[in-house]
Amino acid sequence: MVLDTVKNAILAAYRKDHPGIEVEEYTAELNPNTGEAHIFHNGKDITPPGFGRIAAQTAKQVILQKIREKEKEAVLSDYRVKIGGIVNGMVLRFAGPNIIVDIGKAEAILPPSEQISNEKYHLNQRLVFYLLEIRQGPKGEEIIVSRTSNGLLEGLFKREVPEVAQGSVEIKAVVREPGNRAKVAVFSTQSGIDPVGSCVGQKGVRVQAIIQELGGLEKIDIVQWSAEIKQYIAQALSPAKNVTVEINEEDKVARVIVPQEELSLAIGKDGQNVRLAYKLTKYRIEIEGSGEKVLEEAKEEEQDKETAKESEEKQDEANAPKETATTQQSPKKPTKVKEENKEQKSESPKSE
Repeated sequence: MVLDTVKNAILAAYRKDHPGIEVEEYTAELNPNTGEAHIFHNGKDITPPGFGRIAAQTAKQVILQKIREKEKEAVLSDYRVKIGGIVNGMVLRFAGPNIIVDIGKAEAILPPSEQISNEKYHLNQRLVFYLLEIRQGPKGEEIIVSRTSNGLLEGLFKREVPEVAQGSVEIKAVVREPGNRAKVAVFSTQSGIDPVGSCVGQKGVRVQAIIQELGGLEKIDIVQWSAEIKQYIAQALSPAKNVTVEINEEDKVARVIVPQEELSLAIGKDGQNVRLAYKLTKYRIEIEGSGEKVLEEAKEEEQDKETAKESEEKQDEANAPKETATTQQSPKKPTKVKEENKEQKSESPKSE
């Protein structure tokens, strides 16, 4: 295969010195023992004098290029097996929005979409990267690394927590808002192992080591995974406590009631905590404070009282016109007036 490539390269070099010829009519022969090259046209040797030096240089370039290509293929094959894992790297240079990273045997690209927005990068900075993929680029195949992938967090837990690496503690789910906050659901089937405590470590030493690898920017909540969805949602909303959960299985909606003093913790800054809990559990979460519920009931009672009072007032207004009508139709008053007039007339002659 290499010999065929060298022969084609020698023909290309001959055509460069003799423009206008049809390469299909020419053949190149290479002696595998001496390395001597000859050009033939219709079976006739037409090798120009001094062509051996040109052929040797061409052969050298082709062979070196092939060696480089094979080396690159071997390196890419090595990293292709490692995709989905984490590697240590160093920032080499900036190529526009991309960052070129030295990951050992090869250089990788950290594109803007895989960079943490509030993380600052500088030359010779050593970081941990997640091997995302190998994809075709303008200069051939390129290794792409990431700092925002959930796999980076999972890989760091495997490296820092022996129980996770051994499989006695299982990471069920990871959700992140890179550079701000993350939630990790862990579970263990082995009795006597506390999955949350194993990941946190004594005095938080293990989880703090992971946070430092992320530049100290990202807060990590480690929660206990549970097959019981109510319990799992309550855990996912940590650090909020004393949470009551009601589930609507059809609509995948969870109605959560938390104490008034825990409401801000359950929702989180700009709704971050409840947003991550939704991503973790796949349930839409509606939160309300228990104090709000009591207030609503008090308002309802007050409204009922006001409605009853208004209905009584309306009844009184409806009865009022009937009473005035009966007083106007009473015939007794004018009769009394007439009798008084008669008495006055009868008394007037006596006084004279």
